[in-house]
Amino acid sequence: MDERDLELLVLIEKQGRLEINQLAKMMDLPTEEVALRLKRLEDEKVILGYSALVDWKKTPERERVTASIDVKVTPTRGRGFDAVAERIYRFKEVKALYLMSGTYDLAVVIEGASMAEIAHFVSEKLSTLDSVISTTTHFQLKQYKHDGVIFVDEDDQDPRMAVSP
Repeated sequence: MDERDLELLVLIEKQGRLEINQLAKMMDLPTEEVALRLKRLEDEKVILGYSALVDWKKTPERERVTASIDVKVTPTRGRGFDAVAERIYRFKEVKALYLMSGTYDLAVVIEGASMAEIAHFVSEKLSTLDSVISTTTHFQLKQYKHDGVIFVDEDDQDPRMAVSP
């Protein structure tokens, strides 16, 4: 991987919809070279996929509930936290999973259709895993920013002037 690969990665991370010819112009490289670099980075699993950042609150037809779950686990001999993490990240509800320092070992981000669906996931799937000692669930009430994108509309702002004594 060289500086040009890093430059390409920064560009597509910020603007994933740029076409190869646009990327080539921005990088001052031939289109074919940019295409080959992208293909190689995809083949090497440096680029894992492409996705859109959607403001789901603007689509009431698909309301979702997001929760962060702190999980305390017992690591397994020889595999540490990886064995239980592998079992957890395979659940379709899991959007993200992180090994953490501090009071809890794992941070799990899940998405469901309702609070009841998330409660079912925690009580029937997550808590029943042998290595899981305890969980603490936090429901997301409002999203302000994600991946550097601000989700607050101007319409959401309170137009009143702040008054202080």
